[in-house]
Amino acid sequence: MRAELSMLSKIAHWAAALALLLSTCPSIAAKPAPDKSAYSAFNRTPESQLRELNTDRPDLTESPYTVDAGWWQLEMDIFSYTRDHDTAGGADVKASALSFANLNLKIGLTSTIDLQTVFAPCTRVKVSDRVSGVRASVSGWGDITSRLKINFWGNDGGDSAFGLMPFVKWPTNQHGLGNKSVEGGLIVPYARGLPGGWDMGAMTELDLVRNDADTGYATEWVNSITFGHDLAGNLGGYVELASVRKSGPDVVTFDCGLTYRIGKHVQCDLGANFGLTRAADDLNVFTGLSLRF
Repeated sequence: MRAELSMLSKIAHWAAALALLLSTCPSIAAKPAPDKSAYSAFNRTPESQLRELNTDRPDLTESPYTVDAGWWQLEMDIFSYTRDHDTAGGADVKASALSFANLNLKIGLTSTIDLQTVFAPCTRVKVSDRVSGVRASVSGWGDITSRLKINFWGNDGGDSAFGLMPFVKWPTNQHGLGNKSVEGGLIVPYARGLPGGWDMGAMTELDLVRNDADTGYATEWVNSITFGHDLAGNLGGYVELASVRKSGPDVVTFDCGLTYRIGKHVQCDLGANFGLTRAADDLNVFTGLSLRF
């Protein structure tokens, strides 16, 4: 079983790597993108020239598409529930987390760059250790993450898109709902249309994080690949495989969900992420909303 899960982790890593290798070859048949260079955060893109609503949620794979210049976009969890039961090495620890209104607020700075602020305003974590009999419950707000997304091609046409997203996490959390260190990294997202109405997204990410001993920094390598398809009308669905490689055991999840588009500026979603390895949370379920204005 461990060998099978290790293989899944490798599949997620190599599939994302292959997709990103393909990203070095944008479609030569793509139509020229419209010139939106005159628009900025202070000179709003006309609604008639807006691209289709694209979001970084609900899957874990980030999107290479940016928000049009001068427009805001709010992407948020209405709620998110996570549970995990750790029995490794004779332990018997149950943990759960319930979050409300986790948000990503974006603004388009130019036609190819947007600025994002990610924040978790309300999270409650419960931990129960049946071996020691210790129970704990904490609640408060989390860290703030600043992200800058840069699209290199595909924002306004073509069968593929590619971007870069550097980010920095600021330690603003309460009551131990995170560490007290500045962390950061670089996300490389890619998207491509496939035959039969399918869409593929892939992401590789390198993070610099504080190590568990709090003596310095370590690296984590995140990879994911996702496939989406319209199901009926404005209803769409996706499946995804994601993996985190770090100093300890790999985290591997299988993810799936639904999206529903309401007009040009609103999208609702719901989904679930299932842990496939001991290091992953057993289950995460959520529902959310994205709004462009």
